[in-house]
Amino acid sequence: MAPLQAAHLGQYVDDCRTEIWYTLNMADNLPHLAIAGAARICAALLFLAGCGQAEPAIRIGFAGPFTGDQAAQGLDMLEGARLAVEEAVSRGGVLPGFRIELVPMDDQRNPAQAVSVAKRLAADPNVMVVVGHLNSSCTKPASAIYYEARLLHVNPVSSNPEISRQGFDTFFRVCATDDLQGPAGVRFALEELKAKRLFILDDMTTYGRGLANEFEKAARAQGLEILGHEGIAQGEKDFSPLLTKVKSLGPDLIYFAGMFPEGALLIKQKSELEIPAHFLGGDGLFEPTLITLATPRAAEGIYLTTLGADIRQVPSAQSFVRAFEAKHGHLGAYSSYAYEATRLALEAVRRAGRKDRAAVLAAMREIQEYDGILGVHTFDEKGDTTLRTIGIYTVRKGKFQFVQAAE
Repeated sequence: MAPLQAAHLGQYVDDCRTEIWYTLNMADNLPHLAIAGAARICAALLFLAGCGQAEPAIRIGFAGPFTGDQAAQGLDMLEGARLAVEEAVSRGGVLPGFRIELVPMDDQRNPAQAVSVAKRLAADPNVMVVVGHLNSSCTKPASAIYYEARLLHVNPVSSNPEISRQGFDTFFRVCATDDLQGPAGVRFALEELKAKRLFILDDMTTYGRGLANEFEKAARAQGLEILGHEGIAQGEKDFSPLLTKVKSLGPDLIYFAGMFPEGALLIKQKSELEIPAHFLGGDGLFEPTLITLATPRAAEGIYLTTLGADIRQVPSAQSFVRAFEAKHGHLGAYSSYAYEATRLALEAVRRAGRKDRAAVLAAMREIQEYDGILGVHTFDEKGDTTLRTIGIYTVRKGKFQFVQAAE
């Protein structure tokens, strides 16, 4: 067989393996995928059966919400991880004689499902690393499963500080934490927005309540007046009674720590009630769908904090931005973090030099001054990166616009 034909064959085999794995593991949540891909999968299984002994695999688990109201962020993260794997394959892989497989698992942003996903990944002896999850409420319980399995766990964006304080030496993350994000939001509210009277809302999740508490603690330390702090439930739709109460208190600023589906409704209903207060949120709002759901008019002028500066302004990230946008046309809010975490996971496997979880974990602990697209990472004893930049964004003319970075 000519070299070009062999290369095409190898790519086809890899594509078949990926489609088979993805469909079998996600068919319960994506029945349309299972139906649409059934014929090709059957053909692929027959094809692979005739190809002889398959090259052994090193699997990289990837967990996040791929269905439901937060699927937009989860799927954007998945594409970032996929790009990192594709680049590694194009360079010849990470260990001679082993192919790399990315194993996506849908946690549905549900903590119980996240634990189920974690158990399935931990039980697969070919999985050497897990990258994920999106939500801190999923990451926290799942991290215990990975710890028990002695499985390296690299997290892209779960920012609750308590996760790394559990004492799990298998846990590492590449984003800043909420004990940095909360105070950064307070400083911006006080110094730039001149807000003195605040009302705080959160979605009662591990992420939302944790971030809101950090914001409130920093606000009280600055002598700001907290008019109230209340929780809402994910999936709730009508916030008018709560916002009417908030309006009567006359805050300078409403702060919301939660995710974009509920954030969009709060912003829209705040506008409908003509509440003049500024609106500031956390990084869970950093998703273009927020602007669409809230309407550009209602979202105009809101502010949010993010886990890092504008990725398009980071010199070390420019090749990633070009490659991602050339393939997908849209750069997700967390795509770069998933790409960074996956590349770091692959680097740990490469340095380990063999397919062995203990060796991969040991290699990860030795990585210091890792030169990534977000900057140079050094990891402390808890597994947290020393990169501590927080970004501030606003919405202008229907788009997110970077305002400034806050160290």
